[in-house]
Amino acid sequence: MTAPEFASTTKPANSYFSPEHEELRKSIRRFVETELAPHAQEWEEAAYFADWVIPRMGELGFLGLSYPKEYGGQGGDYFSEIVLAEEMSRCGCGGLSMAVSVQTGMGTPPVLKFGTEEQKQKYLVPTLKGEKVVCLGITEPNAGSDVANIQTYAREDGDSYVINGSKIFITNGIRADYITLVAKTDRSAGFDGVTLFLVDTDTPGFKRSRKLEKVGMLASDTAELAFEDMRVPKSAVLGEVGKGFYQIMWELQGERLIGTAGTVAGAQLTFEHALAYAKERKTFGKPIGKHQVIKHMLVDMATKIEAARELTYATAAKWDRGEYPVKEISMAKLFAGVVSCEVADTALQIFGGSGYMTDNPVQRAWRDSRLIRIGGGTDEVMKEIIAKAYGL
Repeated sequence: MTAPEFASTTKPANSYFSPEHEELRKSIRRFVETELAPHAQEWEEAAYFADWVIPRMGELGFLGLSYPKEYGGQGGDYFSEIVLAEEMSRCGCGGLSMAVSVQTGMGTPPVLKFGTEEQKQKYLVPTLKGEKVVCLGITEPNAGSDVANIQTYAREDGDSYVINGSKIFITNGIRADYITLVAKTDRSAGFDGVTLFLVDTDTPGFKRSRKLEKVGMLASDTAELAFEDMRVPKSAVLGEVGKGFYQIMWELQGERLIGTAGTVAGAQLTFEHALAYAKERKTFGKPIGKHQVIKHMLVDMATKIEAARELTYATAAKWDRGEYPVKEISMAKLFAGVVSCEVADTALQIFGGSGYMTDNPVQRAWRDSRLIRIGGGTDEVMKEIIAKAYGL
């Protein structure tokens, strides 16, 4: 089933996007619909998207939209990344969209902001070209949202660090060429004992323990990683020793907002499928969309999507201006995640039995949408952040 065309996703009716953004949107959409979407089912069944995708996106300039031109980027603004996240949702393959967002908005921003010039040339430049794949190594078996409690330890030894520990649920972990790794360098220093490292995956002592099987986001490779006396030079430190917690907390805010934008766009697409079906499918002599119960379902879906989209855009505008709106980002992620799951579940109900079949994109959205409420900070963590902002 191909995505129906609706004006609301061709050109958003708001003031956040310039004509240049809309030209970019057309270009990305053309690529997504002609080169990616036709393979969505194939990649889902294989639980792995094709290796040519990342290099192809680098060739087209889509991996560095907001990055400086001197490093191979396009020099655009944050809303350029929002456009990419929104349009990637149209590929019908949530795992691929997630893998790309790790490449563009999770593993690489810390390299640009905190890296040395040598690190930027070695890692950032080839990543934006699609020549290297990055993964972000934060989550551990006993430390997910609680980043300060990570156990992976980097022990200083002469002119090197020796790293031991493990990471789990790492997107791009199987295919990654390097890791933006979060590790403890001082176990007694709390938040001030965390440091970031850039680690090549061909380093002795690094091991991909296993590829993990998931409920949704099937096309992305998700891995468990291990570090056994892995020795890296001190030049592998990204930013300042002991400042990694604060650096990665900054990165997580941009990650959450990009993920939120993609989630809202995915919900919009799911709604469009349900709306089109409700206009075509007939029961009792008329389209099911003419029955009040279905009509009201669709209205509720559309209203919640619009509210989530506006909150996301307004928050993105603050981030783009250089503000640090943690409360609003947490609200947007929390609300969009709940809305996305509601929309997917309601759409599946509207489709009925056909929605439960594996060749229907709605069932894929139903499975994929659930992750936004866990990854990048759970709903419960978002609520704690929001509560703290109100002095609670």
